[in-house]
Formats: sequence, structure tokens, C-alpha cells
Amino acid sequence: MSFDPTFLSNLLLVLTAFGGAFLAALWIALVIWTYRDIRVRARDPLVHILSALLVAVLNLPGVLVYLILRPSKTLEEEYQHTLEEEALLQALEDLPVCPGCERRVKDDWQVCPNCHTKLKKACHSCGKLMELPWNICPYCGTPVPGMRQEGMTSMDDALRDLKIGDSEGEVKVE
Repeated sequence: MSFDPTFLSNLLLVLTAFGGAFLAALWIALVIWTYRDIRVRARDPLVHILSALLVAVLNLPGVLVYLILRPSKTLEEEYQHTLEEEALLQALEDLPVCPGCERRVKDDWQVCPNCHTKLKKACHSCGKLMELPWNICPYCGTPVPGMRQEGMTSMDDALRDLKIGDSEGEVKVE
């Protein structure tokens, strides 16, 4: 078997060409990847161009510098984070506040535990909580005691609590 120096030089030339083509393709791919990545992370077009130029000029060291300096979150992640914060703030703002001490209270509390301000009142008929200014229970329709109903006369008010009793004709007062 004879050793041909021209074959070896041709093989070395082909391998060098493939290696150079691979490095050139890698270089172009890194520049394109950097440009696409920075477009997702920043809005400023100047930052887009400078990041791509950094990788184009410095190649692999440029990619390392870019990876160190690039924003950690994408614009979409920042937007989602902002939406989550706004939702949390909105949920906090929707909680009722005590009119006396302005601390957060729960919907089912009758009295503020901090300043003892009356927050709600219970219906005399069904026992469910009502807002203080309400004159009628929205759950059972019972008016608040002492409130006058429309269409009733003073005689109706006086006789409202009377109930006719047994067959003997007794009248019972409740």
C-alpha cells in the first residue's frame, strides 16, 4: 500500500473546508439566534442591533457576554407577572374595609374585631346578615322591625301582631 501525499493534502483540504463551513454556519446561526432572542426580551431596536453585532463581531465570546447581559425574563413573562400582580392587588382592594378603623374585614363579620364598629345586622326572621342601611331582608323578604310597610294603615300596624286563637274566639298577642 503506497502513501500518496496529494491524497492526504486533498483530504486535509476537504476537512478544513467542512470545518470552516460548519464554523461559518454556527457563527451565522448564533447571530440569528441572538437577534431572535433579544427581540423577545427587549423592545428597543437599538438593543436588538447591538446584541446581534456583539455576537457577529466576537462570535462565541460575544454569545457568552450576551448571555450574561440579556434580560432574564421575556416580555411575555414580564407581562404575565404584571397581570398576576394586578390581579392580587385587585383581590386585596375588593376586600371590605371597616368604616371605623379602615382595616380589612370579612364579609360575614357583624362587628369589627379591632374597633368594635357594627358592620352588619342579622335578619330577625331568617338570621342571615344584612347591610346596615337595608330596611328589608333580601333573603326572606321580612322588613326590619319598626319599619312601615307600604299600603298598610296604622290600624293594620296595630293588628299585625294579633293572631286569632282557638275556636273559642280568644285573641292571642304574640
